[in-house]
Amino acid sequence: MARWEGNTQGRLERAALDLFTEQGYDRTTVAQIARRANLTERSFYRWFSDKREVLFGGGEQLRECYLTAIGAVPDGTPPLDTLMAALTAAAGIFRPRDFLRERAAVIAANPPLQERELVKIASLAGTMSDALVGRGHDARTARLTADAAMAIARLANERWVREDGADYGEVLARSRADLRSVLSG
Repeated sequence: MARWEGNTQGRLERAALDLFTEQGYDRTTVAQIARRANLTERSFYRWFSDKREVLFGGGEQLRECYLTAIGAVPDGTPPLDTLMAALTAAAGIFRPRDFLRERAAVIAANPPLQERELVKIASLAGTMSDALVGRGHDARTARLTADAAMAIARLANERWVREDGADYGEVLARSRADLRSVLSG
């Protein structure tokens, strides 16, 4: 093994994504990922529970970012505006666009990863919904608003990854306007 190198999590993510792209998700093993990152399998499992999770790291950081941003919004702010503030704040923790493009391609090619992505999105929507209830909104409004916010976020994320140089806040605002347009008929 080579001398110690930093950014273990990032190296594992990069190695996994490269291998998934080169040889396919199903044909890639944890041992190969660890070797490519110049680490041991044991090191891999310190960071990730399985090879699937290497594509979904940062979920807890995103959840905390959302909760902090929601907590910072002034009382009395409408629920969707509250969640839009949280979505905007999250842009500061996103991975680089190139990484996210490659990640999206790997996920799109693998139904089990698509399913995992939907589970993660549902979990984040639940977190947002619970936070809105904690701010005094009724459960039905909170759930509907959280689902709408996640639909806006999915569209904005897809656009932001494709549009080099795009400002995430602007892309988010356009995606919100698109949802409003659809809902108004």
